[in-house]
Amino acid sequence: MLDPARFPAAYDALLARWPVPVESADVPTAYGTTRVNSCGPADAPPLMLLPGGGATSTVWLADVERLSARHRVHAVDTIGQAGRSAADGRPARSEADLMVWLDEVLAGLDVGRTGLCGHSYGAWLSLCYALHAPERVSGAVLLDPTRCFAGYRAGYLLKAAPLFLRPSRQAWHRFLGWETGGATVDEGWAELAALGAEQRWGKIVDPRPPAAERLRGCEVPMLVVLAARSRAHDAAAVGERAKALLPRVRTHVLPTATHHTLPLAHADELDSLILDFLA
Repeated sequence: MLDPARFPAAYDALLARWPVPVESADVPTAYGTTRVNSCGPADAPPLMLLPGGGATSTVWLADVERLSARHRVHAVDTIGQAGRSAADGRPARSEADLMVWLDEVLAGLDVGRTGLCGHSYGAWLSLCYALHAPERVSGAVLLDPTRCFAGYRAGYLLKAAPLFLRPSRQAWHRFLGWETGGATVDEGWAELAALGAEQRWGKIVDPRPPAAERLRGCEVPMLVVLAARSRAHDAAAVGERAKALLPRVRTHVLPTATHHTLPLAHADELDSLILDFLA
């Protein structure tokens, strides 16, 4: 039988391993309260971190020490997904709802303009927010972005199907091992994600690629970091389409990364890329 206390306990244990002091806050929005884990100097330029689907804000464990040395980092648990946010308000049913939610989170944090960095689903959120409120985004880093410039590989969706049809810890660990090729990932995070996969969090807003004309009109500087061994999509094709559509974009390929080894297993190189870009 599923023990509902295991997930929050595992979450708190992973957050306790963050190498810098962290301040946790529950920010009220129309869609529910949003858990934000913040660190770094209060007067430093803000940087909001958005995790991939089901990953929670704790996935930035290996990155926050370096990033918070130059930024006030706000790591967010996406509303309606795994984490300590509570989707107990108005249901978020569309991209537009999620944009209003992010507006309200930033307002609750008293942040007017911020850098964004998101992985996978979080990259889609970051891109959409840069299109929604470009005046509030100083720059956006998209880590192996899914459903931003191309769709998923059919094989990836096929392997992920058991997570939706019959979710379990075992199914998540099998899927993670397949996508990463058995690469080492943080065991505490992998177990937290597996526990999260067993719980019901609500209906996730389906990410849809923004229209080409919206992307061509975006003047927000962006860095697209791609995992060369990603099984989620064709990384080279994603990079080429991003360069074809975004007027102010840089791309970088991490040759040994897979979709789900980001951001934990490549933090040294990744953090240097993020900091140099945002500087």
